[in-house]
Amino acid sequence: MKRLPNIITASRILLSLALLFCPPLSVPFYAVYLAAGISDMLDGFLARKLDAATPLGAKLDTVADLSLVAVCLIRLLPVLHVPRWLMIWIAGIALVKAVNLVSGFVKQKQFVALHTVLNKVTGALLFLLPLTLAWIDLKYSAAVVCAAATAASVQEGHFIRTGRTS
Repeated sequence: MKRLPNIITASRILLSLALLFCPPLSVPFYAVYLAAGISDMLDGFLARKLDAATPLGAKLDTVADLSLVAVCLIRLLPVLHVPRWLMIWIAGIALVKAVNLVSGFVKQKQFVALHTVLNKVTGALLFLLPLTLAWIDLKYSAAVVCAAATAASVQEGHFIRTGRTS
């Protein structure tokens, strides 16, 4: 029972890979995408409920989150019109996140990915973004996500550099 959260997290990696074979923005795409999102909410809840939270589980969760984001970018970027200013903003956020990873590694001799409230809010907004494409213009919804991601990345960098990493 204690391994159930990690099994659910690992299933998110498999669901992410399955998204590679789904036509973007199709019913199968959204079905697999929603299953991956539910697994993301469920694994953390169960880890806390079953007192099964582990450092391995936290790292696996980060890998699963990154795999879902990467696959979604691979599948969605070719079919969405993303303005240049938005691509530059996203690249800037990615650069700050990379600097944070390096800073964490230099400071603690391990890669540090913080699960802050702002990072969780950003993750929730990012998850909702593809679900809103039919109703909200991408430039508006993505600007909200990028604003949250910018704040989260800056906060994470501050926490890493000041030693607040747990």
